[in-house]
Amino acid sequence: MKLITKEIEQKLEASPLYSKDGEAAENVQVVAKFFNAYGTGTWYITEGERNGEDWLFFGLCSIHEAELGYVALSDFESVSSIERDLHWTGTLADAKKAEGI
Repeated sequence: MKLITKEIEQKLEASPLYSKDGEAAENVQVVAKFFNAYGTGTWYITEGERNGEDWLFFGLCSIHEAELGYVALSDFESVSSIERDLHWTGTLADAKKAEGI
């Protein structure tokens, strides 16, 4: 599965790192949701910037507990079980609700 599409790239370019800083969770759109198909881990990406050939993302990361943080596309690509949720849409508030926080 291709993790980043042209459409996602365009959304990330419109949402560079720190561009949503201070905004209410209800107003922050999740650009993409990734998950570990065979283990724990869900990532709701809200911002991102190209870093050379890689991407650096920011969003809600839920592995053992949920927290806001950074992750690189290359980190996802190094784990064969990371997939993109093709159907999930929503805001950061929706993501928090889905994770029970």
